[in-house]
Amino acid sequence: MNDTKIALVTGANKGLGYQIAAGLGAHGHRVAVGARDEARGEAAVETLRAAGVDAFLVPLDVTSDRSVTEAAGLLQRLDVLVNNAGVSGPTGPGWVQDPTALDLDVVRAVVDVNVYGVIRVTNALLPLLRRSPAPRVVNVSSSVGSLTWQSDPAVDVGPVMAAYSPTKSYLNAVTVHYARQLAGTGVLVNAVCPGLVATDFTGFQGRPPQQAAATAVRLATLPDGGPTGGFFNDEGPVPW
Repeated sequence: MNDTKIALVTGANKGLGYQIAAGLGAHGHRVAVGARDEARGEAAVETLRAAGVDAFLVPLDVTSDRSVTEAAGLLQRLDVLVNNAGVSGPTGPGWVQDPTALDLDVVRAVVDVNVYGVIRVTNALLPLLRRSPAPRVVNVSSSVGSLTWQSDPAVDVGPVMAAYSPTKSYLNAVTVHYARQLAGTGVLVNAVCPGLVATDFTGFQGRPPQQAAATAVRLATLPDGGPTGGFFNDEGPVPW
């Protein structure tokens, strides 16, 4: 029996997802690079392999039922799922998404990736995860998903982003419900707050993706009996 753990990271062809994949590879996992753009995904796989990571491409568009079903069919086993793929949607000056002027088509598009995509992928892969001796699910959230922080004037959570931020609050709630439903099965489900990460998503403002990936990797490699249904950053639990 092959004891090498298999991990799938969505949106792993660049930025934070790539560094999470690299971190899991450093832990000895075989990493499936989930990527909508196959050329970029293959390039990421080649770079990971050059760094000593056992990586392979899984073409994956989290907004497509067909793509997700096909991706699940490519995987014979799965131990770790990191739902990293995400979009912010168009923003105005200063990254603002004004709730009084929101285009509902933008809201739908962001929800489709950040919420529906997570549910779509997770449910498609749960049959494989349930067969793992130590299944882990990590949902990449954000500080803007914390309603406690969002509603506290003393906490700087950045600009009003009325399409993006609520999807992370929704994702946090979904994380809790998965953890409740899967309690006692061995599947640990947690959300991670990576902080402001220097990627194209943020205009390359923030800390290095490699540093930001550390907590996601830690949650993906939790020992049996570890926390589930939580929201964590580098310092520990994040308030809901």
